[in-house]
Amino acid sequence: MATKKNFVLDTNVILHDYKCIFNFEENDIYIPIVVLEELDNFKKGKEQINFNAREFARELDSIVNDKVFKNGVSLGEGKGKLFIQTGNEYPEVIARSFIEKTYDHRILAMVYTLGQHKKGMRTVLVTKDINLRMKALSLGIEAEDYITDKVTDFAIFDKTYETYDNIPPEVIDRMYAHDEAIPLDELNIRFDVSPNDCFVLRSLRASILARYSAQDHSVKRVEKQRCFGIEPRNAEQTFAMDVLMDEDIKLVALTGKSGTGKTLLALAAALQNHENYKQILLARPIVPMGNRDLGFLPGDEKQKIAPYMQPLFDNLNVIKHSFSYQGKEMRILDELQRNNQLIIEALAYIRGRSLSETYFIVDEAQNLTPHEVKTIITRAGEGSKIILTGDIHQIDSPYLDMFSNGLVYLIDRMKGQNLFAHINLVKGERSYLSELASNLL
Repeated sequence: MATKKNFVLDTNVILHDYKCIFNFEENDIYIPIVVLEELDNFKKGKEQINFNAREFARELDSIVNDKVFKNGVSLGEGKGKLFIQTGNEYPEVIARSFIEKTYDHRILAMVYTLGQHKKGMRTVLVTKDINLRMKALSLGIEAEDYITDKVTDFAIFDKTYETYDNIPPEVIDRMYAHDEAIPLDELNIRFDVSPNDCFVLRSLRASILARYSAQDHSVKRVEKQRCFGIEPRNAEQTFAMDVLMDEDIKLVALTGKSGTGKTLLALAAALQNHENYKQILLARPIVPMGNRDLGFLPGDEKQKIAPYMQPLFDNLNVIKHSFSYQGKEMRILDELQRNNQLIIEALAYIRGRSLSETYFIVDEAQNLTPHEVKTIITRAGEGSKIILTGDIHQIDSPYLDMFSNGLVYLIDRMKGQNLFAHINLVKGERSYLSELASNLL
């Protein structure tokens, strides 16, 4: 039987997952009073962390009483107790290393003090702040990341399509000549195949792009599709366009480095299918660079977020430039924007909006938490399709990494579902210079 432990939670863990206190099994949870002070600073706002701060306050209010400070309150059957840790002790060992009493250093002081009072139990600081973990370890304080929603099988995120050789030539001929779906058993593929897996089939004289349909256990030919002026340039983009255009696939994840065409393909498919949806939404999270928040930017709210939305407008302009200004497609684009059927918006402003019959593209999804991704997808109404794009190796959020961001969490949890497809784009198509820089720099 595992030894019971004391876990002390940092503010960023609660902002990441407001239900985190229920995820530590039979162990006791301690929340330093300084963490509640910090959470107070996050209550106002439209971002997910502001929502999480408010929701955690409600969770706390529903379970705490005056015993929470000394005896703790039960978190439920099979769970430990919750304590709110008060006090202003700042031990000499902390003061020697960290003179300034910042929020982080006060948390370290409380963890150290608790460990001294509970020497018979392990006391562990849980924080998503790598620097704070290093500071803790320098003082001999045990510290770890919040790992409840971390992904452990990372191999699936770097995979591309498989290639299967020695396929009977007559099978490929049937797929080409008659556009026939072939039962999976006929291909003699010995590897595990998941719904909507894409692959190349090769015989001695021909090859073909294909995708597995779990609904009828067959393999179907994938053809290159030109959508709203955009044509796939490689096999991965062809697979991506195929799943983007398939009305039976309601959730798509497109991963890949910058320049592989993730957002452009998603937008082109959305525009090609615009008649099947009431609206097309493009959104991305705002992650200010250089620790400068939106308050530093001039203008009103819309003007402040405009620079962060510019990459989405750039993709739209690429599509516009492929058409004549007097052409039918340009008239469609102008009408969609004029009628608010094509909307480019910061993700924070999507909250509360109905997503019925909506083609919803979420860009830079690697900067979302698992809870944010869940919030987005659970808003999908009838007739909606959701596309999440991102580079899982390029994360701007300070408290997320390749194993804990919402995009990898989604892919890990949704793999094997018939209505989900994941395509990893590898080859950059922006330009030779862009591809060279991506690979060498």
